[in-house]
Amino acid sequence: MRFTFYGHACFLIEVEGKKILFDPFISPNEKAKSVDINTIEANYILVSHGHEDHIADVEQIAKRTGAKLVSNFEIVSYFEKKGIENTHPMNHGGSWEFDFGTLKYVNAVHSSSFPDGSYAGNPGGFIISSNEKTFYYSGDTALTMDMKLIGEQEELDYIILPIGDNFTMGVKDAIIASDMLKCNKTIGVHFDTFGYIEIDHKKAVKNFTERGKELILLEIGETIKL
Repeated sequence: MRFTFYGHACFLIEVEGKKILFDPFISPNEKAKSVDINTIEANYILVSHGHEDHIADVEQIAKRTGAKLVSNFEIVSYFEKKGIENTHPMNHGGSWEFDFGTLKYVNAVHSSSFPDGSYAGNPGGFIISSNEKTFYYSGDTALTMDMKLIGEQEELDYIILPIGDNFTMGVKDAIIASDMLKCNKTIGVHFDTFGYIEIDHKKAVKNFTERGKELILLEIGETIKL
């Protein structure tokens, strides 16, 4: 399983021979200028919620690659009106068997609206269980007791959490989340994109290490094997 970070909360995971792109916000991100979205291939695009900093490049990438868009009913319907036909709507608590494994759509505590201010449904996160690994991407969220349920139900190999604070949980709450999720390997996202969410990398890593945990912070465009 390979993980590529494209900045903010956008990343691509290669699992079971499929490429899954999450929350594509690249072209408007000044810090991701090194990434050419026209070179990104995807079989699936997963969207956690409707904010612009998670959907900006969905339409262009989906139409070019033919990737299947998976999100809540409202987000899928929004993009279907823009001409994206390969879609799969979900809602909280639901699971579906895809060719890369089982996907479950779970709760997130955040807000969600489209760039025009219209309703984008409730925000969410994703649990993917495959023959290779099982992982959880929380989407933009506060610390929530729902994470304790996930930790009791799933054996997670790693978790992907926002750590930038202000709009989402910060480092302190992400450490508590990792306890509740019973997973000591965290990949941090949703940090440094703009002033409100800039973090001290060394301090963040140290805070995790002092609790016997690992925090992975990637450079934009960096790929690692998990």
